[in-house]
Amino acid sequence: MGVDYYKVLQVDRNAKDEDLKKAYRKLAMKWHPDKNPHNKRDAESKFKTISEAYDVLSDPQKRAVYDQYGEEGLKGQVPPPGYSGFGEGGGSTTFRFNSRNPNDIFTEFFGQSNPFSQNIFNEEVFSELRGVGGGTTVRMPPSTKAPSIERVLSCSLEDLYQGTTRKMKISRDVIDAHGKSVTVEEILTINIKPGWKKGTKITFPEKGNEHQGVIPADLVFIIDEKPHPTFKRDGNDLVFTQKISLVEALTTSGYTVQVSTLDGRSLTIPVNGTITPTYEEVVKGEGMPMPKEPTKKGNLRVKFNIKFPTRLTSEQKTGMKRLLSS
Repeated sequence: MGVDYYKVLQVDRNAKDEDLKKAYRKLAMKWHPDKNPHNKRDAESKFKTISEAYDVLSDPQKRAVYDQYGEEGLKGQVPPPGYSGFGEGGGSTTFRFNSRNPNDIFTEFFGQSNPFSQNIFNEEVFSELRGVGGGTTVRMPPSTKAPSIERVLSCSLEDLYQGTTRKMKISRDVIDAHGKSVTVEEILTINIKPGWKKGTKITFPEKGNEHQGVIPADLVFIIDEKPHPTFKRDGNDLVFTQKISLVEALTTSGYTVQVSTLDGRSLTIPVNGTITPTYEEVVKGEGMPMPKEPTKKGNLRVKFNIKFPTRLTSEQKTGMKRLLSS
């Protein structure tokens, strides 16, 4: 069977021209190869199929042939026997389908400019964000909103524990009172709250470039968490791993663990149980702040990495057997 162009555009068979335009606009923007640099081959294939579906269904003659004979009849150049074609007199006629270049269709729909044109953000604090949302005019229907611009904001575990403020300097195009495009600079303040997790989004509405007939894109920063040398985060808990020798694990009485917290305090944690590879000492309320209730915190979980000896002498083995069997 051939391709179902209606399913490709996610419309029903009675879709009108405006429905087709809306569907193509959404899917073409999603699957354009420039929007998918890390998945370009798959995107190019999908983009080509989407463009072909729109080309056929938006053309009354092509759509009529496709509705009656499907993709095979459409691309077979000559409709099957008995077809009353579109020639005068109702006799059979030759219908030639020429697949158009997907980029030509895209350019015809959106205009000459590339709506994905934009420069790269510098992720350093107070970095300059140039060309947010692209620096060229995109011909899109009035009230169409440009796709959101997303950038990663890397934060240390200390920042996410205590909360902090980051500032970003952006440069973007705006339309002045005379309808001209001018470049302005602006400083955005990002208030990072205690306990925020990786994936948290901070949205600055309509901070992309302004263009005639287009609602500016939202600027979205997505929190990412830098690896920490001491702690590992597990939800609202913090996990600290203490290295210990097998001798210490088996013989030490009143063992304590020293932990320097993310806000600079020093904790002395007594170990109350027998230290085994699976043992955890839990300190309540010394984990990460809970995002919705920052006055409450998760737990600090102390784990133990027990270093086992790689070699034992006969005397040591005998001593260990005597010790463990007593």
